[in-house]
Amino acid sequence: MASISSRIKKKSSKLRKTVLASTLTLSVLTPVVTPQVSADSREDLGYVDPTENTTPGNSGADVTTYRVLANPATGQPEIEAARKGVLSAGGYQFRDLDGDRSLDSYEDWRKPVEQRVADLVSKMTLAEKAGLLLINTHTPIANPADGRYVKADDQMIVEKNMRYVIYRQSPSVEVVSKYTNQLQELGEASRLGIPVVVTSNPRNHSSTDYTNNDGGKGAHTFWPGALGFAAARDAEAVKEFGEIAAKEWRAAGIRKVYGYTADIATDPLWARIEDTFGEDPALASNMIYNVITGFQGEELGKDSVSITVKHFPGGGARDNGLDPHFVEGKFNPYPTEGSLLKYHVPPFKAAIKANAASVMPYYAYPSNTSADQGLPWYSETQQFEEVGFALNKGILDFLRNDLGFKGYVNSDTGAVGANAWGAESLTPAQKVAKAIQAGTDIISGSSDPQPIITAVEQGLLTEAEIDESVVLLLTEMMNLGLFEDPYVDPQNALNTVANPKAQKLADEAHHKSIVLLRNDKNLLPLKDAKIQKVKLYVEMFTGGDAEAANKNLKTAIKKHDESITIVENLEEATHAFVWVKPAQSNWDNNPRISVGPETGIANVEKIAEIQKTVPTITAVNFISPWLIDKIEPNAAAVLSTYGTKTEAVMDVIRGEFNPTGKLPFAIPANEDAVNKEVGDVPSFAEEEYPDYAYVNKAGDKYKYGFGLSYNQGKAIGKPDHAGETGLPAHAGKIPLK
Repeated sequence: MASISSRIKKKSSKLRKTVLASTLTLSVLTPVVTPQVSADSREDLGYVDPTENTTPGNSGADVTTYRVLANPATGQPEIEAARKGVLSAGGYQFRDLDGDRSLDSYEDWRKPVEQRVADLVSKMTLAEKAGLLLINTHTPIANPADGRYVKADDQMIVEKNMRYVIYRQSPSVEVVSKYTNQLQELGEASRLGIPVVVTSNPRNHSSTDYTNNDGGKGAHTFWPGALGFAAARDAEAVKEFGEIAAKEWRAAGIRKVYGYTADIATDPLWARIEDTFGEDPALASNMIYNVITGFQGEELGKDSVSITVKHFPGGGARDNGLDPHFVEGKFNPYPTEGSLLKYHVPPFKAAIKANAASVMPYYAYPSNTSADQGLPWYSETQQFEEVGFALNKGILDFLRNDLGFKGYVNSDTGAVGANAWGAESLTPAQKVAKAIQAGTDIISGSSDPQPIITAVEQGLLTEAEIDESVVLLLTEMMNLGLFEDPYVDPQNALNTVANPKAQKLADEAHHKSIVLLRNDKNLLPLKDAKIQKVKLYVEMFTGGDAEAANKNLKTAIKKHDESITIVENLEEATHAFVWVKPAQSNWDNNPRISVGPETGIANVEKIAEIQKTVPTITAVNFISPWLIDKIEPNAAAVLSTYGTKTEAVMDVIRGEFNPTGKLPFAIPANEDAVNKEVGDVPSFAEEEYPDYAYVNKAGDKYKYGFGLSYNQGKAIGKPDHAGETGLPAHAGKIPLK
């Protein structure tokens, strides 16, 4: 809340209360010079009750907060309290989280985090510890009159003692920040005042299945998807993105990301490739390293947003694209010897090097039909224990002992419940005991702490084993500064996401992500000639409301470039722009990458008809490696996009930006190539089917790393680095040892 802090002058005399005209009514506590006292002593403690003589603010929590400004000279952090009192001791201020008017060690920010955590753990009941070990989706209730959230009786926070919640909606950040303030008020009002960690899937990109950004008013800055970053090959831009996004998330009160995805896209049928950084482990490692250090910084602190890297040890090794959310895809196959360590684990090594706060294992179990992967065998006859990764001690021991991971393990949603593959016969108490003893610290998808309590009561778990996980989670909370100041200012959140400099950088990333695949007769860049002006026929092919999609596309083009003449009839056009956006949802449990009605493209024949009538620029949104053998041959120019802004695509078409992107994965030649590909290795691996990649009529192979550029209006061939894996030689590198 620095934007408000800068507007308040500190006072050097006694305590003063100031009511600010902002969305949060804030009161300032200034330092009171008193003798230094030790923790847990009432001697010389000044106490202020924030519920007395105050006026409710408009924080969304309907509560006034007392506020103490940070003082770098003395080390005083900014603190804010709503329901509990504030203590003054030794010239410093502290939140009285347990309301006993005594300074406890865990309330004393001067003490080492380890000491504070140990004190708090000693005060917690088993029920409070069990609640802390759960995380689940929290859905607020909206006021139908204005869409703002209203506080309701909250069982998860109040009755279940939960402190980690997942937030999946995407309204204005003003609304989000009021909602997170409400949750923090509930946490503060509890017996020990433990704050809440609000978690979300990535919020700065378009998404098929998760939190989608549509670039609306009050939304986070809009960036290309992870595949777009991979296509741009600019790891430094990813770090820059992480730093910008972290400011936005902090301003809204969201302090943990369920992401980013370190999985390697080795099976083209897998519906979650959209979330990955492509198929190259070296490039993905650099991207993961940078996005983590962008969001978290070099180490976790009060300005950080913590990262949960997923899905260990790599979710991309699939069987015909089947996902382990469903029983049909419950195992990870590794048919290629050594593929796990060679291709799938490296990005997680990079994540550990970047000090990722947590790691999420996938649902699947490692199949014993796999070739030897070079890990210690589970038994003399079995390479792996065939149980889900979140319950798999051998896999999680490898993560901690061999790879050196020091953070906490967050199970995937339901992975210790209905989707605990290989452990279906266990009771709920047995499942949580097995997961915690294997190394999982927080269980996602459950709001019921009773199985954990029962496991202790039945002797399946000891409370000491639970304490190990509690310590890791409380350490994260304290490092994030939530025990001092969990509240946010809704207006500051709006100001933060409205930063034009940030969106300008995002727009640059959109431009860099576009890949030029074909450019027949140097059609692009498309310029108006003196004799003939370009008349462009525009049509988008996508699922859902096609009429609205086309209207929005044309409006965006006209608004961005008034010089473009858009015609409604193909007969009037000199050229056409066709944007094909197929989609498959992971929740369909039906892997497919053909372009047709099954992926939302109802009229493929019309695409070919347009292409045969006028020279057509065809853009394809490659959130999966689609089969394009029906829509590519008749195009005059082909572009690859990845959740890309319309404006960036038009700038490339008109020559305002020279395309530089490279394919983040190979595009398969046809259905036969997909059937013959090897699901656990990248397309460029020597074990892969040699004729996997699509070849266009000019003989160019759409393999990993392919992409054309303009040279004074003319297309040139592949750059020298096009066939390389990892970062090109001219790109910034992150040292990975």
